[in-house]
Amino acid sequence: MRRNARRRAYPAVAGVMSMHELSIMGNILDIVLDHAARAHAKRISRINLEVGELSDLLPDWMQTYFDFVSRDTIADRAELTIAKVPAVLRCRVCRREFTMTRDSWQFFCPDCDSADIEIVTGREFKIISIEVD
Repeated sequence: MRRNARRRAYPAVAGVMSMHELSIMGNILDIVLDHAARAHAKRISRINLEVGELSDLLPDWMQTYFDFVSRDTIADRAELTIAKVPAVLRCRVCRREFTMTRDSWQFFCPDCDSADIEIVTGREFKIISIEVD
């Protein structure tokens, strides 16, 4: 098992992949490899994630980046299953909760028009479970 395979230099993708997303998926790889090693797993087949709607990570790209960083590890070819968490905002004035989509980007209350808004959900990025063999 090449646990530190992702620490290699990535000259073939310089300028193509975002280093931010590559780093995030490298961190996910480190976490799942650690848990798999503790379970004496021989292979990681699936990683179930929860990702908030306000995240700038896109599922297709996440899988692409993960495939790249997990090459030559027990997580090679593992499938990412991504559950999107909706963005729920709350008005601090009238306490109304409402959802927001990437299309609307509505940062004001639909009831009282206040811009005093807090994010309740939508920023999550969690590993929910790991399926191993």
